[in-house]
Amino acid sequence: MLAAPPAGAEVAKATPAAAAVAHERLWLGSAWYPEQWPEAAWDEDLRLMKAHGANVVRIGEYAWSRMEPAEGQYDMDWLVRATRLAAKHGLKVVVGTPTDTPPAWLTQKYPDTLQVDGTGKTLGHGGRRQFSISSRRYRDLSRAIVTQMARALKDEPNVIGWQIGNEPTDESYDPEARAAWVAWLKQRYGSLDRLNAAWTTAYWSQTYTDWSQVPFNTDHANPGWMLELKRFITAQWRGFHQNQIDAIRAVVGGNQFITINFGGLGWANRFDRYEMNRDLDFASWDEYVGSGHLKPWRAGASHDLVRGWKRKNFWVMETQPGFVNWAGVSNMLYPGETRALAWQAVGHGADAILYWQWRNARNGQETMHGSIVGPDGKPLPIYPEVQQIGRDMAKASAALAGTQPVSPVAILQDYPSRWAIDFQLHHRDYDQIEVLLDYYRPLKDALGAVDIVEAAAAPLAGYKLVVAPNLNIITDAMATRLTAYVRGGGHLILGPRSGLKDEFNRLETRRQPGPLADLLGGQVEQFHALDEAIEAGDGKAVVWAEQLSPAAPDTDVLLRYGKANGWLDGKPAVISRRAGKGRITYVGALVDDAVMKRLIDTALRDAGVTRAFAVPADVELMTREGGGRTITILVNHGREARDVALPGSMTDVLGGGKVRKLTLPAEGVAVLQQ
Repeated sequence: MLAAPPAGAEVAKATPAAAAVAHERLWLGSAWYPEQWPEAAWDEDLRLMKAHGANVVRIGEYAWSRMEPAEGQYDMDWLVRATRLAAKHGLKVVVGTPTDTPPAWLTQKYPDTLQVDGTGKTLGHGGRRQFSISSRRYRDLSRAIVTQMARALKDEPNVIGWQIGNEPTDESYDPEARAAWVAWLKQRYGSLDRLNAAWTTAYWSQTYTDWSQVPFNTDHANPGWMLELKRFITAQWRGFHQNQIDAIRAVVGGNQFITINFGGLGWANRFDRYEMNRDLDFASWDEYVGSGHLKPWRAGASHDLVRGWKRKNFWVMETQPGFVNWAGVSNMLYPGETRALAWQAVGHGADAILYWQWRNARNGQETMHGSIVGPDGKPLPIYPEVQQIGRDMAKASAALAGTQPVSPVAILQDYPSRWAIDFQLHHRDYDQIEVLLDYYRPLKDALGAVDIVEAAAAPLAGYKLVVAPNLNIITDAMATRLTAYVRGGGHLILGPRSGLKDEFNRLETRRQPGPLADLLGGQVEQFHALDEAIEAGDGKAVVWAEQLSPAAPDTDVLLRYGKANGWLDGKPAVISRRAGKGRITYVGALVDDAVMKRLIDTALRDAGVTRAFAVPADVELMTREGGGRTITILVNHGREARDVALPGSMTDVLGGGKVRKLTLPAEGVAVLQQ
């Protein structure tokens, strides 16, 4: 038995009371950088925040050079003054640790702390994340500054929590990181013989006879090696963050929460975000639209993914106040769209919305990014819309406190499976996120909430239907869990490419879906990357199709290919079988929306899932439950007004009174209590 990938020891969490603060109300605020402005301007900044309804502010995460202008010389007085001034205005504070941007004296004095990219190039000063996450010296320096911050702020009553760094992204390939890689492999495998067997290094004479021979770079090479490198990078990032978490907890104990704001538009997979969130009190992420306008299903699924990292409500630690500065076209969102963006997040489980940024810096790489006030300190045109959000949240906070999305349906997501498919895509248009959204859209159209959870560990017993669109790697442990779920009464749907690989990214010796083939009573005979659309039932399949064959007399064929490529003509495309008290279904193709809707509708009926009430096109229905309350949030993502008939009388939380029907203007929002 191989050792589990090292991921660091368990760390202390916030006390229940400190953790509960994050979810006791709706939080609204922004990122504020007092170090960039004269202290005389601070009071007006904070007054304007309070005037638009803010109740929290994030500070500190880029201010290392201000807090430690020379090694070992600390200036935390200004940070304490800013925190206390925020308290005077009734604003709570989340403190960001500044380790994303080391000061120039540090990188000059200790060049060994700089990041080396996969090509061997050493990064220079002046950007972000130019450090090596594996550098012991950098971790020590980070721990020192974070300890000083914690000591300065530990007794400030309006500091409610901490954010570690900012949007973790890049690993390093420096000599110290390579040494950590070899040590990690030794702990994971124990011997080169076991490593060689797991990676099938007999292929192309890759067999290693010394640990120093194992590559450490960003090449596209052996898939087993590539998978382990991702696991190692995850462990390095987790250790880097744990170093700072330990420093904070050593000073403040469990009196304040700790989180990390993950970027990458939610779906980034440079590392395993389930692992990365295990040591945190709750998950946070940074939501940006970029070019164009909000894509409701993709944005909604992104929120649900983030909620699934910890299986509880989350914070949006950054979002755009109208526009960004980094997109191909950094256009302004429509009037009302910033409000719709905020309320969609809340509908999917966000308990906080913080804007990036409060005020434009006068110079720097992001001076053109959207903000709430300009460099003159005066409100920009987006300010009244943010004020409206503040009024909304003040009205709705009590109703929503203690509630969260609750769903009878879950989608399984798995980072190793995503890595395995991306390493060997086989079709340039095989987009795993779009595949997941193909299943997500009809589920979300039917329900007020859909969960997206970790395939390897999330409890499944409470779900009537579980969908796994891209479960390429099915370990024996995972197969045992899924089998128990089905036999216990659940309905499991597997998408194409399921069960092709094992935990080392090796091809299974059993045909797909590998360890679940016996339960399915059938298997995949051959997969096909499609260069043209083919018939699937009365619709089409594109990009990918698999030839399925039933192997048990009680395995049903739900869909067949029509005229295809000669190999697939008339062959089964979807098969299903009763097993124990439940059912397992295998969908072997990427089918069009109409075919997918029929498959999902059938599965929902079979699983006994009750649909939510119908809403017009462009209107999204979201539900949150808790404390005996059910809250319905409606957002009109369209450009035309929509009339909505409610299933009964509801309390209009934002408008007041009881309503049975309402009209939502373009980008309109309603919050309703049953």
